[in-house]
Amino acid sequence: MTIPFYVAPEQLVRDKADFARKGIARGRSIVAIEYNQGVLLLAENPSTALKKISEVYDHIAFAGVGRYNEFETLRKAGIRQADLMGYLYSREDVKAQALATNFSEALGAIFSREPKPYEVEVLVVEAGDPNRMFRISYDGTLNDERKVAAIGGKAEALVEALRSAWREDLTLEEALAAGQAAFQQAEGRPSEGWEAAVLDRANGRRAFRRLQL
Repeated sequence: MTIPFYVAPEQLVRDKADFARKGIARGRSIVAIEYNQGVLLLAENPSTALKKISEVYDHIAFAGVGRYNEFETLRKAGIRQADLMGYLYSREDVKAQALATNFSEALGAIFSREPKPYEVEVLVVEAGDPNRMFRISYDGTLNDERKVAAIGGKAEALVEALRSAWREDLTLEEALAAGQAAFQQAEGRPSEGWEAAVLDRANGRRAFRRLQL
């Protein structure tokens, strides 16, 4: 008779969390910064083909770090949910908070039920009055961020640098300079390439626009 292998639930949760955090730390971080016309999203990304920042619906954007195939699966699910909500109700009823809550529930279920958690961290941003930023961790933890936000292995250092540089009525150019300076301070090296996009309220309903840097 074989004795079944036993792992204490607390140890299992710690091991899963440690595994997910290590996977996320290997990815490059992403920041979101409010400016006077909306929100800037900025990432270190040397690839010109694989995008980490994308439009989800009208005035809502999605950004993910970690395993690309895993956060891409979440992104596509978010687009389907947003399209369905907009079709069944109205475009104005599609909100970042509802999408972020669904991502939180999905990641929480995967973390608790599956042998391997998703190695991802997700940011959902909505341009409006006020702007909204929601950070969702690998275990489904949902955080409501204000003014600036960051995900990825250097998130804490990036947020600290951004908060010291942020002020009311930042222009887009100033927000971009603050974001690039925060990355250089947190990483301690020059960037290997940038990916940037904005949710600009001046663009009307389709607020998402990519920037060429």
